[in-house]
Amino acid sequence: MNTQLRLGLAAAIALSLAPAVSSGAFAQGRPPTSAQPEKNFPFDASWTLLQAGGKQASGYRITLKVDSNLRGTGFSGCNNFSAAAYPLRQQGFAVGPIAVTKKACDSGAMGFERSFLLALRSAKQWDLVQGRLVLKTGQGDLTFERGI
Repeated sequence: MNTQLRLGLAAAIALSLAPAVSSGAFAQGRPPTSAQPEKNFPFDASWTLLQAGGKQASGYRITLKVDSNLRGTGFSGCNNFSAAAYPLRQQGFAVGPIAVTKKACDSGAMGFERSFLLALRSAKQWDLVQGRLVLKTGQGDLTFERGI
């Protein structure tokens, strides 16, 4: 009777797993995977800002580069800037305090620069979408295209 109980239990388990095994990843000969593989941050690439919070960044050549030493540098429309920049797991992103040169420019450039730097400092996530770097911030997305 002990053998019959074991066989019955084995049959019940096999039947309960049959739908999962016959459809899905196991049926295709591969183990199940997570929704998307983790992306690698593009270190040492130069990026030029296209949009900030949905607004075109035309007229301002704003750049960003994050090197493999986790240093973010660039030009913010009027001044050069530098900050610690940390791509994190699950496409998280953190920016430390930003150091900026003290050049004075017209009020339009200074206002755009201030908005950009505040958004950059509040960046929480990053993604690569159609070859563009997107930083998700508290003030909206910053979208960059690869520079030269």
